[in-house]
Amino acid sequence: MGPVDVIDDLRLDGEHPLQHQLYQQLAERILDQRYPAGRQMPPSRQMAQDLGISRNTVNAVYEQLKAEGFLQSRAGKGIFVHEDIKSVVKPSGPGVDKAVGVGMELPPLPARPSGKSKPVEDASLPFQPGLPDLDAFPIRAWNRIMHHQESRRSLRGYDSIQGYQPLRRAIAAYLRTSRGVRCQEHQVIITNGAQQALSLLADVFLQPGDSILCENPGYRGARNALGRFGNPLIPIPLKNQVLDVEALPGLESARARLLFCTPTHQYPMGGILDLSQRMALVQWAQRTGCWIIEDDYDSEFHFYNKPFAAIQGLFENAPVLYMGSFSKTLLPALRVGYLVVPEAVVEPLLWAKQISGGETPLLTQATIAEFIESGQFTRHLRRMRQLYRDKWQRFQHEVIEKLGGLAQPVAESAGMHLVLEGAFDDVALSQWLKARGFGSTPLSAHFLGKNAKTGLVMGFASANEREITECVTDLRDRLANQSLSN
Repeated sequence: MGPVDVIDDLRLDGEHPLQHQLYQQLAERILDQRYPAGRQMPPSRQMAQDLGISRNTVNAVYEQLKAEGFLQSRAGKGIFVHEDIKSVVKPSGPGVDKAVGVGMELPPLPARPSGKSKPVEDASLPFQPGLPDLDAFPIRAWNRIMHHQESRRSLRGYDSIQGYQPLRRAIAAYLRTSRGVRCQEHQVIITNGAQQALSLLADVFLQPGDSILCENPGYRGARNALGRFGNPLIPIPLKNQVLDVEALPGLESARARLLFCTPTHQYPMGGILDLSQRMALVQWAQRTGCWIIEDDYDSEFHFYNKPFAAIQGLFENAPVLYMGSFSKTLLPALRVGYLVVPEAVVEPLLWAKQISGGETPLLTQATIAEFIESGQFTRHLRRMRQLYRDKWQRFQHEVIEKLGGLAQPVAESAGMHLVLEGAFDDVALSQWLKARGFGSTPLSAHFLGKNAKTGLVMGFASANEREITECVTDLRDRLANQSLSN
C-alpha cells in the first residue's frame, strides 16, 4: 500500500490558521477512510514543500494526530494512519463520526435576553462617569501598604467568604461615623464591586414574578443586575431631581419586592432626598413589605453641606440593604464593594456569594483595611473633595459660558458628574465624543419606557483643566453646527 498523495488532495487558504486547517482536513479524510487504515503518510518535509507551508506546522499537526490516535509511528519506516483506527477513534462504539475540533456543532446557545445589546465597556477616558482622578491617587503610600501586606503569610491563602475581618471592622466604624449607619462588622459583606452586591441581592430576594421599583432615570447597572431574570422593572418618576415619594402609593399594585434608589445623590440627575422624604420612604417600605436597596455610591463628595445621614440609620432594624464600593473613593481597578444588611440576611447572601463568586481578593482587602485604619483614607477623601469641587466649579463655569442655549446643566453641589440636558441625539453625540477621546453616557439610556429626556452624563472628576476647556469647546462647536444645519 503506497503512501497518501496530498499534492492535489488538500487546499489551504490564507484566512484561517494553517495548523488548524491542516489538522481538520487530515482528520476528516482519515475518518472518512479516504486515507485508509495502515496507509503511510508523506514525510513532513515533502508535505511542507507540496503545500508551501512550514515543516514545523506539519510536524505539529502530525504530533497532535498521533496523540489523538489518528496516526502512529513505525520505527525506521515513517508515519501511518492507525491500523485499528475505528477502535481508537470510537472506543465507546458507533455514533462518533467526527473528532473533537473537526466541524462539530455546539449545543444550543441560551437565548439572549430581549432588549439587551452587547456589554458596554467602561472606558478610562476623561469625563467617563464614575471614574475618579486616577493621577491624584496616592500610589506610593498605597504601594508601601500593599508590599507590607504581601509579606504576611496569613494573607497568601483563603480567608472568608464574608470578607477580611479587619476590613469589615474598618468599614463598619467608618460608616457609623460618616454616614450614621447602624451596623457592626458581622453585618458587613465584602463583594467584588457594587455590581456583585446587586447580583447577590437579586439571587436572594427575587422570585419569579416579583417586581422591582427603580428610579427613572436611574442607574443602568442596577436595572441590568436586578432585572436579569425577567422580573418586571417598574419606573418611579423623579420630582425635583429626586425619587418622588408621593408617587409610591400609586405603584403599590405592582407588589414590589425591591426598591432601588440613590438617595444621597440621585444617579444621574444629582438630587438629594431630604430627611422627611427618607423617613416617608422607610415607613412606606415597612408598610408594604418592600426592601429598599440604598446605593450610597458617592456620598463622600458633597462640597458645601454635610450630606443627610443614610436611610439605613433612621430606624432600628429598617428594611434597608445598604451598599457602597471603593471604585470612586479609591480605584475602580480594586473591584471591592460592600453590603450592610440586617443580621437575618447575612447567611443567605453568604451562601449566594459562595456559589457565584467565592472570596474577594484577600491582599486587596488587607491593603484597603490598613489604608483606612492608618488614617490615609480620610485624608485622601478630604483632598479629593477639594479637588472635585474645583473641577465641578470649572466645568460648570465653562458649560454656562460656552453652551448657553445649546445644553442646560442640571447642577447640584455634589458628586463626580454633571448632567447636560439638551434637544440633540445624545447617543450619536456620546459616540462622537468618544471618537475624540472624551467619555460620557447618553442621558436617554438611563430611562425606562419611551418618555426619555436627552442629554449627556459627564464625569468631570477624571478630567484635567485642559481637557475640561477642550471638551466644552468641542461640544459648543458641534452643537452650534447642528443647530445651524437644522
